Amino acid sequence: MIPLPDAQAHVLSSVHRLDAVDVSLSESAGRVLADAVVADALIPPFANSAVDGFAVRSEDATVPGITLRIIGMVAAGASRLPAVGPGEAIRIMTGAPIPPGADAVAMVEQCDVRGDLVELSEALGSGRNVRAAGDDMAPGDRVLDAGAWIGPGAVGLLATLGRTVVPVVRRPVVGVLSTGDELVDPASTPGPGQIRDSNRPALCALIRERGFDAVDLGCAPDDEAAIEAAILHGVASCDALVTSGGVSMGDYDYVKVVLDRIGDMRWMQIAIRPAKPFAFGVIAHGGRSVPVFGLPGNPVSSLVSFELLAAPALRSMAGRADVAPLVVPAVASAPLRRRRDGKTHFARVALDRSGTELVATAASQQGSHHMAAMARADGLAVLPDGDGVESGERVEVVLLRSY
Repeated sequence: MIPLPDAQAHVLSSVHRLDAVDVSLSESAGRVLADAVVADALIPPFANSAVDGFAVRSEDATVPGITLRIIGMVAAGASRLPAVGPGEAIRIMTGAPIPPGADAVAMVEQCDVRGDLVELSEALGSGRNVRAAGDDMAPGDRVLDAGAWIGPGAVGLLATLGRTVVPVVRRPVVGVLSTGDELVDPASTPGPGQIRDSNRPALCALIRERGFDAVDLGCAPDDEAAIEAAILHGVASCDALVTSGGVSMGDYDYVKVVLDRIGDMRWMQIAIRPAKPFAFGVIAHGGRSVPVFGLPGNPVSSLVSFELLAAPALRSMAGRADVAPLVVPAVASAPLRRRRDGKTHFARVALDRSGTELVATAASQQGSHHMAAMARADGLAVLPDGDGVESGERVEVVLLRSY
C-alpha cells in the first residue's frame, strides 16, 4: 500500500497551473490571483482622523484639563481645511483630513464642550488617533501574492487601489463521469439489482463548492466502447476528468481497461480507509495533458478520495498557493475506535463548539456506503494506525465544509 502523502505528492507533481484571464473586479471574488498585487499609491492618501473628536496641536495638550477655543469643523470629504493655531481646536469627524497645524485628535468622549470652548480630559501625544498617510499601504508594497484566494477583503483592497480589471487563473472545468450497469438516474425508479447514482450529483456539487466548474458527463454502462467514448468526450471539453467506479480489481472494471489503453495511468492502493483504491494519470489530447482522477465507486469513498487527492490537485491547477485540505484541532466527545490495519482511518464526524474548542462526535455509521452519516459530517477525524482516540483526547479533523 502507498502512504497517503506519497500519493498526494505524485498527483501534485503531475498537474500544472492553468492560464490566466482578466476579469472585472465584481467577478473576481472566489477566484485566484494570477499575479502579485503591488501598491502604487499611499493608502490612506492623506492623514485622517480615526475617531470623532477635536483636532488639536499636541503641544497644546501636554496635561489633562487644557481648554481650547473651537474655530470650526471638518467633515469627511472636506477639501477646504482651516489651520489650527496655538490654543485652538477644530471639531473633526472620523475619516476627515487632519487640518494644517494639528497632529492629534481628542476623542469626543474625552472632551467637555462649553459653547465655543472644549476642555480635554487627557493629555495627547503627537499622532494620537491619527491615521497617517500610507500607514496601510505605500507605493511598492507587495500587498497580495500570486496564488492568493480573492475573498471579500481582497476585493476591497483591489477596489481601494483602483484595480477594476483583475488577472486571475482560469477555473478548472472538471468533467464528472459515473460508470456501472447498476446505476440509474436519480429521477428513475431502480429495477432489480439497481441503485440511483448518487456519486455524480454529489461530486458535481462538491466540485462547484470548492470553486471549480463541473460538467456532468452522465453515466456510462459497463461497456468498453461506451466508457471510452464518454472519457474522450470529457477529455476534449474539460481541463480534468473525475470518474467513479471501475478502479478496483473486478471482472467488470472496464474503466481501468480503457484508461490503461488511452492514458498514462498509475493504479494505487493507498493506506487509508475509506477510499483505498485510487487511479491517477493523464490523457494527451490536442496538445494538452488532461489529468484523470479515478475514484472508487462506494459513495463515501468517492467523496473522501476527492477531498484528499483530487481537490488539492485542482486547487493547484486553479493557481492556489494553499492546496492542502484544511485541518483543525478538535476534542473527541466519545471514543473514536478503530482496529490496527496499517492504514490511516478517516472517521466522519460532526463538529460542535464548546467554549473555545471544537468537539468531534462520530456521525453514526462509518461504512463506505453510509451516505446518511456523510451528509451529517462536518469533517473527517484523522485516526493514525492504532486503536483510535479516547473521549476527551485531541484529534485532527479535515474540514468538509467549504473554505
